[in-house]
Amino acid sequence: MTDLALQKVSTFISTIVRAARRRQRGVVGAAFRVLEVISPAVGARWALRLWCRPPGGAQRRDDWRPGPGRVSTLRAAGSPSVVVETWGYGPPVYLLHGWGGWRGQLGAFVEPLVDGGYRAIAVDAPSHGDSAPGASGQGKSTMIEFAQTLATVVRVHGTPVAVVAHSMGGAAATLAIRDGLDVPRAVFVAPAADPLTRTQEFAEFLGIGPRTHRHMLVLLGELAARPMSDFDARTLPGDLAPPTLVIHDREDRDVPYSDGVAIAHAWPGAELMSTIGLGHRRILREAAVVDAAVDFVRLTADHRVGANPAPILAGSVPG
Repeated sequence: MTDLALQKVSTFISTIVRAARRRQRGVVGAAFRVLEVISPAVGARWALRLWCRPPGGAQRRDDWRPGPGRVSTLRAAGSPSVVVETWGYGPPVYLLHGWGGWRGQLGAFVEPLVDGGYRAIAVDAPSHGDSAPGASGQGKSTMIEFAQTLATVVRVHGTPVAVVAHSMGGAAATLAIRDGLDVPRAVFVAPAADPLTRTQEFAEFLGIGPRTHRHMLVLLGELAARPMSDFDARTLPGDLAPPTLVIHDREDRDVPYSDGVAIAHAWPGAELMSTIGLGHRRILREAAVVDAAVDFVRLTADHRVGANPAPILAGSVPG
């Protein structure tokens, strides 16, 4: 088969897949519209199950590790077993992926950290990467599990010099800090300021009505068993906020740039570095971003407090 024929076949298959997804979304939306009228509580339980299901598959292709590290499996009492990968032998810097991601996505940070004398420790959250399912079952997880996983790994591998987190990983790290995790420095790449605000977008995308959505938020509160304001990074008390470098792309389509700006403005001593054209995932392998993150890890906290915002960097790849 010629290259042109292969391209036509690929295009045809992609068209079929997109159409199937649109039909599936239409069926789901119709079901939620019915449940909105007859039983929003039932619809809310279904919505919560969908909310706790990370997207699967594609992001596993984002593997920027320099090579295999030392892989181990860790399980604390009552917690799912999680996979941890380590490189180097110095003070620990933890790498935490976002929702639907995995440890390989932060692989570009490994070699510079190891060259700087640090031990890079990347973890797969429950139901992500190579880790076991979360407490809610196969293919499901929560931000609370992300935060608990980070705290568990730290108890085994030692107090961090810093945490480098992507997307919802930043929100989870913030929750862990709120719960007492000692994080001297943090680098948040494309962080979500308050993941719960995304529930409205989630509801609109699936056709979930307002009554069902309200019931879903109640169920989320019961599942969290804590104030929902705890999930908003902007509400972290200033005395708990570590010196933090926030790196966010202005054209991020997954987590709005305004989220990163809000965190940088809310946390004393935080610094904002803006990029253009790197999007939500490619930003993780941009050399200028990796260099800025590793440089920030190396600097002392009192040198950074009160620093001016970092410059905007033009990205070399489209977002």
